Amino acid sequence: MATVNPFFAVRPAQDQAGRVAALPYDVYNRSEAKEEVLREPLSFLKIDRAETQFGDEVDTYDDRVYQKAEEIYRQMKGDGVFITDDERCYYIYRLTMDGREQTGIVACASVDDYLEGVIKKHENTREEKEQDRIRHVDTLSAQTGPIFLAYRSDEKINEVVGRIAGAEEPLYDFTAADGIRHTVWKVCSPADVEAIRGRFAQIDSIYIADGHHRAASAVKVSLKRREAHPDYTGKEEFNFFLSVLFPDDQLMIMDYNRCVKDLNGYTKEEFIEKIKEHFSVQKTGEAKAPRQKGQTAMYLEGEWYLLTAPEKLLAVDDAVEALDVSILQKYLLHPVLGIDDPRTDARIDFVGGIRGLGELERRAESDMKVSFAMYPTSIGELFAVADAGLLMPPKSTWFEPKLRSGLFIHEIER
Repeated sequence: MATVNPFFAVRPAQDQAGRVAALPYDVYNRSEAKEEVLREPLSFLKIDRAETQFGDEVDTYDDRVYQKAEEIYRQMKGDGVFITDDERCYYIYRLTMDGREQTGIVACASVDDYLEGVIKKHENTREEKEQDRIRHVDTLSAQTGPIFLAYRSDEKINEVVGRIAGAEEPLYDFTAADGIRHTVWKVCSPADVEAIRGRFAQIDSIYIADGHHRAASAVKVSLKRREAHPDYTGKEEFNFFLSVLFPDDQLMIMDYNRCVKDLNGYTKEEFIEKIKEHFSVQKTGEAKAPRQKGQTAMYLEGEWYLLTAPEKLLAVDDAVEALDVSILQKYLLHPVLGIDDPRTDARIDFVGGIRGLGELERRAESDMKVSFAMYPTSIGELFAVADAGLLMPPKSTWFEPKLRSGLFIHEIER
């Protein structure tokens, strides 16, 4: 059963939240991060991506970068930009995008739940990507980017969240530059805290929706602290990691699309004939996103096509093999275009659905040759893969809206 605890949050002063809150560190490249910090000097990016404080001659992973992150963090606490709550609380965090709301609970999840499989994964992580966040968390002794977790919607948790969000004044309520509204309520009453904690204790599975590398990094720092404190009790803050937990029926997964640099030596006509060995191919004449599972839209040489997989490719028992991204990889990208490993092949790139079909057209007409717009993976498919102990192919899910970093910080013992 899941351990989901309230915590002593470090968070922005009420009038600073909208300026501090920043998109996740890995959304930006270095130059974009530097531009954002110039635009908003209080942006949490200057802590999450402290290389923005140096010239480009300083490596992103230089020791000085992590030291600078800690220095800025301590300074912002000293200046009152960040405050520390004096009681353990949960927080209700609502994100509103294009009129659609998703409301989660900010809390600390258990490292042991992660290690024992109560918190389930659907992606592998890469060591080199973990190392940066390990050093960041370890240097600051603070977790600054929440892990996006999902659970099967629970009526009693929904009742508590709905009652508080419907009746109490929010702690924060602002709309970010990208149009996403962020609203936060504080939950500190003993009755509500125990209601939430007790209900999660009856939930047997929680799922990482987004943030696998941040979760793995937080866990590895925890294990390092446990090794340094062999007499640890399990109650220390380093045994828990910062999370936002959302009910599954409020989440939206967008398509995560593919672009390939060439046709692997085929002409356009030969390529389409090869596709027809496993898919039906229909020219659509205009940009249309796939409308059902088994469909993929393709843009090639100024024209859009709809590729449809036959039922026999969809009706498989394996939760991973049944994914649309797996079908495209197994029956087109690999055998026709020669993409053996999409994680390492430089000929393929991935485009989040938030960028729209126009971006796929632009890429196919500039640095790529052909683009594929996927039908989105469902949250049910994600749960099925994780429940089976399997892993999704890379770039299978794109979640929107993105959680902000800097709104909640969880400090851990050194």
